[in-house]
Amino acid sequence: MEAVTVAVMAESIHFDLSTTTVRELNQFLHGPADTLTGRQVVVANTDGAHNLAVGLNAAVHVTLQGHAGYYAAGMNQHATVIVEGSASTGVAENMMSGTVHVKGFASNGAGASAHGGLLVVDGDAGLRCGISLKGGDIVVGGSVGSFSGFMAQAGRLVVCGDAGDALGDSLYEAVIYVKGRIASLGADAQIEPMAESDVAQLAQLLKAAGLSHDPHDFKRVASAKGLYHWNADANQEY
Repeated sequence: MEAVTVAVMAESIHFDLSTTTVRELNQFLHGPADTLTGRQVVVANTDGAHNLAVGLNAAVHVTLQGHAGYYAAGMNQHATVIVEGSASTGVAENMMSGTVHVKGFASNGAGASAHGGLLVVDGDAGLRCGISLKGGDIVVGGSVGSFSGFMAQAGRLVVCGDAGDALGDSLYEAVIYVKGRIASLGADAQIEPMAESDVAQLAQLLKAAGLSHDPHDFKRVASAKGLYHWNADANQEY
């Protein structure tokens, strides 16, 4: 295997994907956690490449200078990954911990099945944002597409703009907070009163995302719990 070409500049490690492959980048980022923890890695000329910074398992700080393709920062643990552009399908998919911050827009399935950590999207997110969420937190500065929060089992999704159709369809214990308009709610989702605990938690999430919205302006969407037990007489009508 050829040596990885990197440059060490001002305590940061720099990769240029115009001369280095994604495989070489990820092999470096999969190195021993004790040698990566606390390091700053800057990646230039991302040009929408797929699978950037996936499967990280160290508290390393990675900055992607440009747009990212499919599954950027997927399966993340401990790392902080900044995308200084937009991200395609599945950004932060199955994230376990750490932080992923997309400065632009996110495509379909952002934060899908995330078990932990925080995903921040400054712009809009596409369809199925937070699908099958299992405990992570997602904060979207803009709007989300249809079927966001579908089958979300745990965690929190914050939408500072509008939400598309079928929001929270088949929702379980996850909670969705929406500031703007909701096109429609999915099966078994309902709008509930905001408790003081919701306001406090939402304020913390907004602060962590660097946003200054008033948490009192949001609506809480949660499960009506009609789907918790199968009802053969319901004929699929909930």
